[in-house]
Amino acid sequence: MSLRKFLPVRSGVIASLVAGLVIYTLFPVYWMVVSSVREKAKLFSTEIFPDAFSFESYRTILTLTDFPTYYLNSILVTIATTLMTIGLATPMAYALVRGKVPGAMLVVRAMLFAYMFPAMLLAIPIQVFLVHVGFDDSLISLIFAYSSFTLPLGVWMMWSFLKRFPFEIEEAAWIDGCSRWKAIYLIILPVTMPGVISVAIFSFLLAWSDFVFSLILISRDELKTLPYGLSSIVTAYDADWGVIMAGSTMISLPLLALFIFLGRYFVAGLSAGAVK
Repeated sequence: MSLRKFLPVRSGVIASLVAGLVIYTLFPVYWMVVSSVREKAKLFSTEIFPDAFSFESYRTILTLTDFPTYYLNSILVTIATTLMTIGLATPMAYALVRGKVPGAMLVVRAMLFAYMFPAMLLAIPIQVFLVHVGFDDSLISLIFAYSSFTLPLGVWMMWSFLKRFPFEIEEAAWIDGCSRWKAIYLIILPVTMPGVISVAIFSFLLAWSDFVFSLILISRDELKTLPYGLSSIVTAYDADWGVIMAGSTMISLPLLALFIFLGRYFVAGLSAGAVK
C-alpha cells in the first residue's frame, strides 16, 4: 500500500479512536442526566433514549431535602477559597520572583512538594489545628483546609508565569509614574491572566467537588457542602437513585459552565506556564 493510500486509512483509524474515547468519556454523564429525568418506574430501564421525561426527582431534592442549603454552602466556600487563593498566590509568586527572596527556589519546590501529600493524610492534622484555633465545625474551617491545598500549586503556577514575564515593561511603567501596585494591576495581571484563571479554575474544582475534608471537618447538617450532603441522602436502607442523579446533575452544571466559558484559558494557562 502506498503512503498516499495509507494516510486516509490512518486518519480514519485515529478519528474512530477519538470518537470512541469521547463516547466512553461522555456516556456516563449523559446517563446521569437521562436518569435524573426518567420516570421512577423506568429508572433502571436500559433505553438509551427515554420515551417520557419526568422532573419529579428534581422537585423532590429541592423541596424535601436540604440540598438548597448544601448548594449555598458550597457556593460560599468555593468562592471564598478561589478568591483567597488568587489574592495570596499572585503577590506571593511576585515576591518570590521580584523580591530577591533568599532560597526562593527552595520555597517554590517545598510548596509543590507539600501539594503531593494526599488529602486524607493531612485531613486529621488540619482538623486538630483548626480545633485548637477555634475554627472547627464551620465553613471557615473548610476554606482554610482547601486553601492549604490550592495555595501551594497556585503559587507554583503563578511563579512559572511571572519568572518569564519581561519585567522591563514594568520598569518602563515605573518611569512613566506608575507605582509598583499600579504596575502590577495594569501591566502584569492582564498579561498573566491565563495563569490567574488557571489558578481560579483549579481552586474552584477542588473546593466544589471535595468530599474528604467536608466529611471530617463538618458535623452539623446545616453546614454540609454538596458532595457530603448528597451522600447523606443515601441511607443504609434506602437510596432514591433518581434523586441522587438529579443532585449529581445540578452539582455538575457549574463545572460544565466553567469549562465551556473558561476552558480555553485553563489550557492556555497550563501550557504557557510550562513551556513559554
